[in-house]
Amino acid sequence: MPRKHRVVDHIVGYLATIGVDHVFGVDGANIEDLYDAAYFQAGITAVLAKHEFGAATMADGYSRSGAGLGVVAATSGGGALNLVAGLGESLASRIPVLALVGQPATTMDGRGSFQDTSGRNGALNAAALFSAVSVSCQRILAAADIVAALPRAISAARTGGPAVLLLPKNIQQDAVGSTGRGTNDGHGARDVPPLPASVGDLHAIAQELRRAKGAVTIIAGEQVARDDARAELEQLRAELGALVATVPDAKDVAATSGFGSSCALGVTGVMGHPGVAEELATSAACLVIGTRLSMTARAGLEEALATVPTVSIGSAPPYLACTHAHTDDLRGSLRLLTEAVRDRGGPAGPHGSAASRRTELVPPPFAGPGLRYRDIMSALDGALTDGDDIVVDAGNTGASAVHYLPVRRGGRFAVALGMGGMGYSFGAGIGMAFGRANSGRPPARTVVVAGDGAFFMHGMEIHTAVHYRLPVTFVLLNNNAHAMCVTREQLFYDDLYSYNRFRPSRLGAGLAAMFPGLSSADVSDIEGFTAAVRAVRDVDGPAVVSVECAADEIPPFAPFLTNDSATHVATQNTSTIKENRDVAARA
Repeated sequence: MPRKHRVVDHIVGYLATIGVDHVFGVDGANIEDLYDAAYFQAGITAVLAKHEFGAATMADGYSRSGAGLGVVAATSGGGALNLVAGLGESLASRIPVLALVGQPATTMDGRGSFQDTSGRNGALNAAALFSAVSVSCQRILAAADIVAALPRAISAARTGGPAVLLLPKNIQQDAVGSTGRGTNDGHGARDVPPLPASVGDLHAIAQELRRAKGAVTIIAGEQVARDDARAELEQLRAELGALVATVPDAKDVAATSGFGSSCALGVTGVMGHPGVAEELATSAACLVIGTRLSMTARAGLEEALATVPTVSIGSAPPYLACTHAHTDDLRGSLRLLTEAVRDRGGPAGPHGSAASRRTELVPPPFAGPGLRYRDIMSALDGALTDGDDIVVDAGNTGASAVHYLPVRRGGRFAVALGMGGMGYSFGAGIGMAFGRANSGRPPARTVVVAGDGAFFMHGMEIHTAVHYRLPVTFVLLNNNAHAMCVTREQLFYDDLYSYNRFRPSRLGAGLAAMFPGLSSADVSDIEGFTAAVRAVRDVDGPAVVSVECAADEIPPFAPFLTNDSATHVATQNTSTIKENRDVAARA
């Protein structure tokens, strides 16, 4: 008997036609029909994650890899709620993701059914909840509605952020084309066509750049990566004779080689390089491309931005006041802008001093046990090759990687700075590894850099990498603590106590025992670390290198380096540092 063409069959078929080849999720009763449809859809692989947060970050990482739209699926109830943190990251970072969320059958709405999220009769309102973490949220109440709702959701996601489709169980199973009547709950009406690309007037931007009588500094952001406008950015940079700085989560859009550098000027903001502000202050104009310049990205630049004429182009205006031109087609708009400023008569070639381009924050010296952050990143830099992708977690570990670890040529660099959800990197690295083949880039490894605190939250996604034999190297900086919180206790609360130190662990040995065949090791010296990260390049599948470091070392994070007590933390005796190892006895 032929299978009827259900709503879920329509969904996976449509996704396949637009080039999606993976759907990430956790199976369950109210999403199992989607998994069933994926099984019969050539070209679609349904990946089973360990947790819905991990699945959401896989979709996020897949999208950041350049492979196309990231898609996540989750069942109802707690499974659906577990998506919220991951979708919040994608929303804040403006990453295109489609979330397919199962719900109980509409016949049970408001009748006390298990996991009812219809919003009826006192039930949790999933449409209201997911509307807060998405650019579009629709609850599908009739099978026929999916035909217009799906492309509308995809179009909304491509503007930058998650789009959510809430799919009741009975609607998923209905045949497309059935005569049932209904409309969408949530945003938008039925039969709305896909959103057209919107491009504003570039005249004011071009005029400001043409009349700039001196150097131009470009600050490039995440939309350059999202729209893959790297080549267009370089063409505009060359035409202007400008230097480029990037926001932290766009390190890969203007990469140059060199330890501690991701582009000619480096990275902006709290984990960035001081030379950016120095160069910007001497510029005749600043061009902001594809970023809103959040506080994390603009800290330290406010004084210079207040005095330098600043213009912006992108899908959303910066948080600072400036002349802005809207565009949902950054590649096309940058080409138009390049033509508009051609032969402007400004200075040719790079500007500024070489010294200002290679600057670092200087944390106070630290002589405690474990490896130093900078030494770890230097050794890792030497072990990576062109094309490798780097995915970084939040915290002291992330600050060190953003500041010190350069992008690989042809590689991607991702960091979760929208919401800073710990454990993001594990799922995102897996999604990026899955996405590489669909992105058209040649094979290479994905390197995840995370702390032990992030591992304890969502590190079991390593098993997903083991299951699918993905070429991912997980570098775990083990300081037996939520180290950024320890630093805050020391700097701002007189180091009288710590809620943020852990009982010691050996993550490498533990994972090797849990997952037979996984290459996994603990190292405690720089020679061992260097050898370990070089050795795993040839491993068939994932690998783990856990390196011992100290929670008491201050990272290159500007807010921690302006406090006089940083000197106290750097010079304290080892009794506090020893707490990393003795915390079990004190518990």
